[in-house]
Amino acid sequence: MPKHGKNFTKAAEAYDQAQRYAVADAVKLAVDNSFAKFDETVDVAINLGVDPKYSDQMVRGAVPLPNGLGKTARVIVFCKPDKAVEAKEAGADEAGGEELVEKIKGGWLDFDNAVATPDMMAKVGQIGRLLGPRGLMPNAKTGTVTFNVGDAVRELKAGRVEFKVDKAGILHAPIGKKSFGAEKLCQNLSALLEAVNRMKPATSKGTYLKSMAIATTMGPGVRIDTQTIRKFLEG
Repeated sequence: MPKHGKNFTKAAEAYDQAQRYAVADAVKLAVDNSFAKFDETVDVAINLGVDPKYSDQMVRGAVPLPNGLGKTARVIVFCKPDKAVEAKEAGADEAGGEELVEKIKGGWLDFDNAVATPDMMAKVGQIGRLLGPRGLMPNAKTGTVTFNVGDAVRELKAGRVEFKVDKAGILHAPIGKKSFGAEKLCQNLSALLEAVNRMKPATSKGTYLKSMAIATTMGPGVRIDTQTIRKFLEG
């Protein structure tokens, strides 16, 4: 068993660790029992009834959150000069072609998201080993490989979250900051859950949303009763 500090233990004792709570109640418990002095990120973990080793059961996508993520993302765009103007007008921090690729080859990685036009992907592929492990590689499934660079940049700047199920079938995603309060976090979580539900693979059999938990950066996880998700989304 890992050792935890007094604050973590106190937070964990504030509610029944074995119980599964209604969605809104779980969000409130996670926020109310956070103890760190900084504005913690609130994350959700969802165990999906999929087998990611089969490509037709991979769940991956992106969704704009109504209340954003609590920070303005630094966005770069790989594109040709005609699209660079559109990207910059939409708020891109950097936009360019081969010179941007070379800058990253030189070790520059001061950004949170990358967008690329399809005609630039051959060049971007040269830095895939740098971008991929950091989750920065543009991908058509998340809407970051597109000629509509202005729309993509605006969504990312406003607070769009990307999600992808891992090898164990678990999807992790941030839904905002502790300071948002339970109501805004619930609105963001609702948008995420609706997007994940829409992406249920046709080949996924049985229960899709198997289990779920929510936690702040430093706090203990609060288990969610998945039977309450439908009512939460309808409410």
